[in-house]
Amino acid sequence: MGFLAFLLLGLIAGAIAKLILPGRQGGGWVGTLLVGVVGALLGGWLGGLLFGGRGLGTFFELRTWLFAIGGALIVLIVWTLLTGRRRRSRP
Repeated sequence: MGFLAFLLLGLIAGAIAKLILPGRQGGGWVGTLLVGVVGALLGGWLGGLLFGGRGLGTFFELRTWLFAIGGALIVLIVWTLLTGRRRRSRP
C-alpha cells in the first residue's frame, strides 16, 4: 500500500472511529488523521500477532479496514482515558 493510500486509510478509519465512539473528541481533521494512522499501525500489528502475520493487507481488503478502525478505536479509548476531564477541587 502506498504512502498516500495509507494516509487516506488513516483519515477515514479515524473518522469512522470517532463516529462510533460516543462523546465529543476534539482535534479536527489533523487529530483524526493521527488517530487513524496510529490506529492502523496498531491494528495491523495486533492483526499480525493474532492471525500469524496477516495484518494489514491491500487498501481494498476488508480486514485492512477492520484492523485500522479497531486500532483507531483502541487509540481513541486510551487517549480519552489519559486526557479525560479532570475535576478541579475548589479550595
